[in-house]
Parts: sequence; C-alpha cells; structure tokens
Amino acid sequence: MQKQEIYQQISELLVKLFEINESDIKPEARLYDDLDLDSIDAVDLVVHLQRVTGTKIKPEMFKSVRSVQDIVDAIDELLNAEPQ
Repeated sequence: MQKQEIYQQISELLVKLFEINESDIKPEARLYDDLDLDSIDAVDLVVHLQRVTGTKIKPEMFKSVRSVQDIVDAIDELLNAEPQ
C-alpha cells in the first residue's frame, strides 16, 4: 500500500468515525489541536486501522503520533516492516 492510499484510508476513517470535515484533513493537521480528537478517539482510530491493515498495532508506536502525516508514516512503516 502506497502512502497516498494510506492517507486516503485515514481521511475516510476520520470523516466516517468522527464526522470531521474532509477539507480540515491535511497531512499537517494535528489530531488533538486541529481535529479535536481526544485519547478515546485515538484508541478508536487505532482499532479501525488494525482492521483496515490487518496488522496488530502496538500502542507505543502511536505515542509520538501528533499529525495526520505521522499516522501515515507509522502505518507505512508498519506495513513495510520485515516480519519477525
């Protein structure tokens, strides 16, 4: 999955799950400050991203996530990681 596809999936989830206006979703948009998500919303987002990617997401991976682009980068890294 390419980063653009990941971005599109995340955008669709943000609109669907949290009723965020699509025009507010930009790579630099900060999840908590710009999009008004809270920690419970973040957990919901991770659960849905696990379903979409079919991959287990460790909570520590998302501790440093602050923007939409951070999510895209984290998911891209997860999907392209070598299986252990």
